[in-house]
Amino acid sequence: MNQSSIQPQKLFVASCLALLVTSLSFGIRAGILNTLGQTFQLDMKELGIIAGTAFWGFPLAVVIGGFIVDKIGMKNLLVAAFVLHLAGILLTIFATGFWELFISTLFIGMANGTVEAACNPLVVSIFPNNKTTKLNYFHLWFPGGIVIGTLISYYLGTVGGVNYKWLMAIMLIPTFIYGYLFLRLKFPVTERVASGISTSQMYRALGNPLFIVIFILMAGTAVTELYTGQWIEILMKNVVENSILILAITTGVQTLGRAFAGPIVHKMSPAGVLLISSILAALGLYMMSTVSGNMVFVAAVIFGLGVTYFWPCMLGFVSENIPESGALGMNLVGGMGMFAVSIFTSIIGGHFDTIIAAKLPAGADYHAYVGAAPGSTEAAAYAAAQSASGPEILQIILYIPLVLIVAFTCLVIYMRKRKNQPHNHLQTQTA
Repeated sequence: MNQSSIQPQKLFVASCLALLVTSLSFGIRAGILNTLGQTFQLDMKELGIIAGTAFWGFPLAVVIGGFIVDKIGMKNLLVAAFVLHLAGILLTIFATGFWELFISTLFIGMANGTVEAACNPLVVSIFPNNKTTKLNYFHLWFPGGIVIGTLISYYLGTVGGVNYKWLMAIMLIPTFIYGYLFLRLKFPVTERVASGISTSQMYRALGNPLFIVIFILMAGTAVTELYTGQWIEILMKNVVENSILILAITTGVQTLGRAFAGPIVHKMSPAGVLLISSILAALGLYMMSTVSGNMVFVAAVIFGLGVTYFWPCMLGFVSENIPESGALGMNLVGGMGMFAVSIFTSIIGGHFDTIIAAKLPAGADYHAYVGAAPGSTEAAAYAAAQSASGPEILQIILYIPLVLIVAFTCLVIYMRKRKNQPHNHLQTQTA
């Protein structure tokens, strides 16, 4: 293909719009999760399964996409993402119970994964000399969209009383726009294909011990960021009124942080950024589970700073240090992150039910309290028990960034020792 026909900036804008739909699905669904539970009388385990479905639909799509993107092209993957987003949004709007919500969330999760599977290698391909910085700019639309989604959920849903179906329908606007743009634009081949790296070289790179370490650590960074964000309204209910605004604060900090990623990533190594991020995330989680009053907002800012660079720097680390792994390497790492969140969400949902049940009156029928009519004594007792259980879940999550601090400290030491050693892989200019 004639490279002069490629329009990098327009492709980048369309990619950001596609990621905006992905992030709106997180922000709006986080805001309506409790409403869905009340509307369809779902307990915390069922809500956990539904919420978790998006997180395993994502890795399913991103891994499949990673294997086929070099063959079928990034454009075809993004057309598939458009179809899946459209189907998932419409199914949520017309859902009548658990299974429609389950399937719609699966479709949205697969659409989100397909966007990542195509857009991450697309950004790297059109900006080969500024990978990590551009990945941060691209991924700022994830927290940015969550900010927009949570504000929509709060001001239109909580304050304005707009039905959750209309909130979901708002997502159709950017969905149609990005679908239209991608259909019109021409795409380059992936960086690996353009560089002439063979498929066998790509698969061998996946066995690199450094890749395996990042693959495993991605599980911890993703759970710390995404599980906390998806459940923040419920987890923080007893600490602050209108707890969904805490999500808007944390993701707002992420958006600003990624917008200024260039100087930060340039001055520090990705491994160093990840270590500092883990320390701040741990401190923020600890504070959110223990403080009250205005200090909650300080805790939210610290936590937001902590998770700001996790996702883009993990992908950027792979692209810059193990470039032979190509699009598949980045997509496997991203898939691992979302898969870990799906497993954690399902497991912790059942544990959440156990903690809540222990706070209800002795001998209470848990499911009777879950399905109690709004305004009843049972419904009030369930809401109080649910709110009181949030900090306990936050303290469980806290162990994850504590482990990451140790792991990234070791990674920083290793990368410093490795820095002056010769490399036999595709040379790339760091951000």
